[in-house]
Amino acid sequence: MEPITDGAMLSPWEPGVFSLVLFGLLVLAFIGFQLFIAHWVGERKESREKSRVYESGVIPTGTARLQFPVPFYMVAIFFLLFDVEGVFIFAWAVVFRDLGWTGWFQMVFFIIVLLVGLAYIWVKGGLDWRESHRPK
Repeated sequence: MEPITDGAMLSPWEPGVFSLVLFGLLVLAFIGFQLFIAHWVGERKESREKSRVYESGVIPTGTARLQFPVPFYMVAIFFLLFDVEGVFIFAWAVVFRDLGWTGWFQMVFFIIVLLVGLAYIWVKGGLDWRESHRPK
């Protein structure tokens, strides 16, 4: 693949920034046109029955505000953190021979930073999910 020269970058016949921007503008214009037509043609009749909350065939009773315990969110954040870590390590494992020692040291540094963060969370009590636990 050859690099794009400055003259060819703005040409509509060469792949480059101009064609990408033009495509993006056409997509946005098409979406805007569809939204305008849907709003213009769509029928809107407000009624009490249409405004009533309805979810999965059940008319709700009580409040919809449920408080999830903090450990629920902590599990979600830990999952995302270690899932992304796994993606980086897998990508590194695929090309580690091409990266050489520099890539190896960068991955070791990445894993050390993650382990230091895990140790910090452990010391602060982030992994202790008992109800009586108070943060330090």
